[in-house]
Amino acid sequence: MQIDTNDPLAFARNALHMARQTVVADITSYPGPVSGCDAQFNHLLSLRQKLGQALAALDKEVVIPTPRSPN
Repeated sequence: MQIDTNDPLAFARNALHMARQTVVADITSYPGPVSGCDAQFNHLLSLRQKLGQALAALDKEVVIPTPRSPN
């Protein structure tokens, strides 16, 4: 995939997507069984969620309220 280096949002989206793929691969290859108190595994799950939320935030439409009459 070609990334437009002049578009900072596309660059950020690509970096977040690649980071999420790395975390998902780490989770997939994590040795089992996983107990509920496995801090490293839980950290990976948290990272995956945060990266997903960051990607969703980039895709969310931003509405900036502006006044109807300039002051």
